[in-house]
Amino acid sequence: MKLIVAPTNFSTNSMNAAIYAADMALAMKAGLSIIHVYKIPVSAAEIAVQPNGIKKIISDAEEKMNELKKIIAARTNREVTISSELIEGSVTQTIEAFCNSVNTYAIVMGSESGNSFERFLFGGRTIASMKKSNWPIFIVPPGARFEGFRKVGFACDFKEIFNNETVDEIRNIVTTFHAELHILFVSHKSSLLFDAYINEQSGWMRKMFEGLDPKYDFIKSEMVDEKIIAYAQRNDLDLLIIVPQNHDLLFKIFKHSHARRIVLHANTPIMSIHEP
Repeated sequence: MKLIVAPTNFSTNSMNAAIYAADMALAMKAGLSIIHVYKIPVSAAEIAVQPNGIKKIISDAEEKMNELKKIIAARTNREVTISSELIEGSVTQTIEAFCNSVNTYAIVMGSESGNSFERFLFGGRTIASMKKSNWPIFIVPPGARFEGFRKVGFACDFKEIFNNETVDEIRNIVTTFHAELHILFVSHKSSLLFDAYINEQSGWMRKMFEGLDPKYDFIKSEMVDEKIIAYAQRNDLDLLIIVPQNHDLLFKIFKHSHARRIVLHANTPIMSIHEP
């Protein structure tokens, strides 16, 4: 059974994301694995003086994990297979190692500011890991509820050349949820060059997504990041899909503090698809 992995630090946002992941797992007939990564916040010398310190950290985490699992089991009428793990280690490395050890379909994380999530998502190492990741990463805004994906947006530019696996991933989301697909082309180019690219590439794009009847929109702006986010909100998208590559549209969206703040507090979940 494919698994949706939901890392949590038991904050309000991360627990909401775990519930979002559970509802998503129910809709996709997937299993759910909730993991909590903890670090021992004391030195080896202090551990010797306080031998019960580590046990207390673990027991508190176990209590919170069991309570979260009860909430999710009741919410899904016990129709989702739920497993959980408490793992000591570095957040980024531990999440990656765990996902590589199971049949991971996707990671679902809550967006948080100023903590390990932000370091995981916005750190230079993580931008690189998202490009080579073997699984999609869903970023869930605070308070978001999973109600299926009725409108799905796919933001891309003409530098991106997608393989069949990436197209199949998008097709899978759209067809599973009978969603309306919006393909959003973005560019900094002048109008003349942009129109030339459209003429050259539109046939190729239409062939890739044949049968899905996508709607096409175009953005020409120096403020690509903010325009994409505004488009998602204006069109009531339930999901915005991005494929990180070397020129990195994802980084363009997240690199500025203002745009980052908008995404972290927006109501549109973002899905980052790996490009093998």
